Amino acid sequence: MIRRRRNLPWIQRQSRFIIGAIAIVGLILTIYLTLSKLGGAEIACTAGAGGCDSVLDSAYAYPFDPQGKTGPPLSILGSFAYLSMAIFALTPLFINPEKNKELRQKLEKSTWWLMVMGSFAMAAFSSYLMFVLAFKIQAVCPYCIGSALFSFSLLTLTIIGHEWEDMGQILFTGIAIALITLVSALGVYANVAPVITENPNIELPEGQKIPIPQAQTAPQPPLGWEITTTSGEAEIALAKHLAENNAVMYSAYWCPHCYDQKLLFGKEAFKEMAKVECDPKGVAPAPQKCIDAKVRAFPTWVIDGTIYEGVQSLEKLAELTGYTGNTDFKYGMR
Repeated sequence: MIRRRRNLPWIQRQSRFIIGAIAIVGLILTIYLTLSKLGGAEIACTAGAGGCDSVLDSAYAYPFDPQGKTGPPLSILGSFAYLSMAIFALTPLFINPEKNKELRQKLEKSTWWLMVMGSFAMAAFSSYLMFVLAFKIQAVCPYCIGSALFSFSLLTLTIIGHEWEDMGQILFTGIAIALITLVSALGVYANVAPVITENPNIELPEGQKIPIPQAQTAPQPPLGWEITTTSGEAEIALAKHLAENNAVMYSAYWCPHCYDQKLLFGKEAFKEMAKVECDPKGVAPAPQKCIDAKVRAFPTWVIDGTIYEGVQSLEKLAELTGYTGNTDFKYGMR
């Protein structure tokens, strides 16, 4: 008797190809974000650079050091996750079933389970990040939303793309993986600095600076974010000294690091500074000056013809410009 092989639904026949394709697209996306962040390049964003930048420069984008926002960005973990899913999905397809039938069957069985665990973990972590995006950062990031859609697509295809004998076991395993992932995410980000509102009635220990607050909303042109810190005499004196010595700050209204620099000075001192807005949508923009100054990152300081990229402490700016006045600066990085 000849047994007819039961025809599988097309989604089950093509699921590995589709999962592999989605994972590869996700891998390309996260590699682009990783290289851009590590190289200090501006990230293209169709929904406005401010939304992307405020998300991808937030503490949540640095899981290895959310408090200091240093080290490898979150996109590196995303690259590893997508690469793993692509390998799990496509590796068995390279094994000839006629020559290595047993190996092909073993790989197919083991990789389906690996895809189950991986897709549930990715979907759970993406759910947490979407919660952070909506309620913590309150910004729109197409890359983040796109990655979340990829994760949920991978989960859906993993479940419906294979003929599972015991769906209850799949769901039990998946829920357990999702819970472990969520608990781990909460643990990693437990020390993310909350929004700190300046309170003049709080007395800090001698020598301790007030941590600047963190932007929790998307920047709005032309101002970006309102400067909420109040300048002291030292900040105002330094700002005037910088202006007199032609020290210029180049920035963009949507840049969170520029906002950090502004907060270190405070509202009153920032008005005294020499600054250039590089985004055409900002206040009094002068993008050509930024091009002429060869600005590559924000903020950028040009002092005596020398370029200094990134946020500079007020002590460092005082040192670079020979400032000898009051250095009792109020604020420090969070």
